[in-house]
This record gives sequence, structure tokens and C-alpha cells, in this order.
Amino acid sequence: MAWLILHATVVTLDDDLRILPDHGVVVEGGRIAEVGPSADLRARYPEAEAMDAREQFLLPGNICAHTHFYGAFARGMAIPGPPPKDFPAILERLWWPLDQALDEDAVRLSALVMALDAIKHGTTTLIDHHASPNALEGSLDIIADVVGQAGLRAVLAYEVTDRYGQDKTQAAIEENLRFWKRVQEERPYEGRIQALFGLHASMTLSEETLARVRKMAPDEMGFHIHIAEHPDDEYDSLYRTGQRVVDRLHRHGILGPRTITAHAIHIDAREMELLAETGTWVTHQPRSNMNNGVGAAQVESMLRLGVRVGLGTDGFPHAMWEELRFAYMLQKVVHLDPRRLPGDLAFAMLARTNRDLASTLFGMPVGVIRPGAAADLILVDYPAHTPVTPENFPWHVIFGFHESMVTTTIVAGRVLMQDRRVLTLDEKAILEEARAKAPEVWQRYRSLVR
Repeated sequence: MAWLILHATVVTLDDDLRILPDHGVVVEGGRIAEVGPSADLRARYPEAEAMDAREQFLLPGNICAHTHFYGAFARGMAIPGPPPKDFPAILERLWWPLDQALDEDAVRLSALVMALDAIKHGTTTLIDHHASPNALEGSLDIIADVVGQAGLRAVLAYEVTDRYGQDKTQAAIEENLRFWKRVQEERPYEGRIQALFGLHASMTLSEETLARVRKMAPDEMGFHIHIAEHPDDEYDSLYRTGQRVVDRLHRHGILGPRTITAHAIHIDAREMELLAETGTWVTHQPRSNMNNGVGAAQVESMLRLGVRVGLGTDGFPHAMWEELRFAYMLQKVVHLDPRRLPGDLAFAMLARTNRDLASTLFGMPVGVIRPGAAADLILVDYPAHTPVTPENFPWHVIFGFHESMVTTTIVAGRVLMQDRRVLTLDEKAILEEARAKAPEVWQRYRSLVR
């Protein structure tokens, strides 16, 4: 049954970005059926239920191209001893002990907390990269069920690594393959769940494991892997194989138009060319990169070479406009030049590249307001005090928009949050349960950290 959103300022976020005052959309079957002036839609659908947007901005929901639900319990958790001196130490003393500390209940609660965060921040599609070696089998089903309950859209993958021995490596491979098969056969939650093959990073994957993964993964299945987040990843690959990370992955057939490579900070010019030539996606996570002290990706160089660079959060709050602001400003600080990464280029990473990535993975238009696209929408109460035009819209988002302005979140035509009240999840109960679980997770973590 069709229903309407009326009296909105519609921002289409298509390639010909349009801003349409007092317009609305018709939602039917989880998709946008029509876009038009509010009066016309009301006249043609006089009996249809309607939501009054009250002149708020109606935009496609935000898309996060790389996140880690499993890191939710790290918030507020102290690392014992002196602060880690570099990113390899952060991995060894924070993330790797934490992923081992998770049981099935912690996996579920991590996903619930992150789903709440996404709904409230207006992020409707999330591409997750999961790890829980002591709660491995079936972990992607646990996360998928949470995403389904929350009403979000997500792409899930389990991290394959050699860190925990070959039995765990094989179990992780099988978890990815099992879940991929389930997604293809069942289309869980009306197709709102998709799958990729998760790989941790080149530096924790042997030649034998990469060869086995490529042999076992279906040809049409893409990969989700971290690359060159720290120089150690490049040096490990050079010492192990004589090739840089991207060259190594290319040799193994890992790159391609359905593969996501996260970070890509320390790659060289030829690696950028390979990413562009193979149509591989790169995700940029400036908040995480700054926090870990790993440097800044050469975003402008990659874009100039034709690399498809989008934005993720790496497990930070799913506040995509905030991530955009950091991306915009980081290049200026690194290069001591306020002209670097202009606002329209930065905005395109979020609004266009993330849109195109999600549309590729879901096989339908996602992240745009036009007939036939997924009805993944947000209402934003942005009281502009200067004119808002298609030409200046990126700068309004960078300097004016804030996630607290999101009032309503809709996915596949289902209202997940209305007037800032989450409808699909019991926020109070989830937070209480997570707070009760955290000390147990932290205790296990402390017993594992070195």
C-alpha cells in the first residue's frame, strides 16, 4: 500500500542534484514510486496515509562504507599500562584482545548498540567487518538478525586471519561461505542483508590462505579487507612476497568492482593505478586514522587517478556528516593548505561514491531520491539562515548539518525513528543490558591483553 511524505524540501542527491521545495515522495513496496509537488501527490492519492515533513529537508539516508560493530564495547574501556606507541601496538593491546573477549551475547549487544547509533544518526546502510574468534560460527547470523530487527540495511563479512591458527582460519572461511549462501538463497529481511568475504589485512594472511580463499570464494563474491593502514602492512608484504600489498592482492585475484579496501594510507602510485584499473573501492576513515596516528590517505591523488573513494567510520559513531567534516579538514592540515580537498569533492565521496557502492552491492538504486530507488530516507530539521542551492549544498552540509538534526529515519519504506523516537528497538532496555554486559567483557579483555 502506498503512503506519502509531503511538504518536504527534497534533496535528490542524484548526479544532477536538485533541491525541490514543498515536494514529496510516494513510497510503495519499500521503494520510491514517485517524486513530485506535494499538492499534486495529495490530489492523486487522496486516501493514502501521509507524513507531514513540516518543511524539513528530505534526503536519502546516509551510507557508511566501512564499520566494525564488534568494537562497541571499547567505548570507555581503558587499555592497561602505558598508552600504545603505534598502530601495531594498538592492534595487539586493544582490538585483538577485545575481539577474543566477545561471546555470542556480546556480539548481539554490540550490533544492537551500533544499530541504535545508526538509526539516531540517520545512517541507513552499513557495511560491517566482523571479528569474534571465540564466538565465530553463526556470528554473522546474530548480526543479521539484529539488523533485521532494527530495520536497517547492511552488508556483512567475517574477518579471515591467520592470527589464531589454521582451525580458526578455516572456520572463518566457512562462516563467510555459509552466510553468503544463506543470503543468496533466502534473501533475509526482504533483501536488506548482503554479504562480502571478509579478510583482515595482508600482514595477517599467508600466501596459502589467500590462495585458498580465492579458490573457495564464488567468482561473483567480493571481498572486504584493510590495506596499508600502517607501513607495517606494506613491509610485511614486501618481505614475505617481494610485492606491495595491492600488487599481492591483485595477483591473488582479490581486487575488483565488488571488493572494498579500507584505509589505503601507505600505498604508492602504482598501487593506486591498480585500484583504479580493477574498479576496486577504497574507504577513507579520517577520524580513526587521526586517532590511531597512522597518517592521512592521499585522497586527492586517488580521486585524480579514478579510484572510487568513499567514506566509512571504522567503528566510530555512524555520524557521516561528522566524518565528512574530518575528511574535508584533515587534508588541509596535512598539506598546510586550505585549498586541498574542496568541499564538493569531499561531499561526493559521501553522497556519490557511497551511493554507487551500496547500489552495486544491493543491485538496486540506494542513496538517491528518484522513482525505483530504495525508500531509505531521513528528515533533517536544518533551519538554514542563508539560501540553500544545489551549488552550495555541500558546504551547508559540511558547516551546518549535524546528526542531532535528524528527526526521522526510514528504511525500505519502514519508519525506524519518528520525531527522534526510535520505533523498532527498545533503546532503554538495550543500553541497560549493554551496561550490565560491559564489565564481563572488560574483565575477559584484561585477562587477554599483554
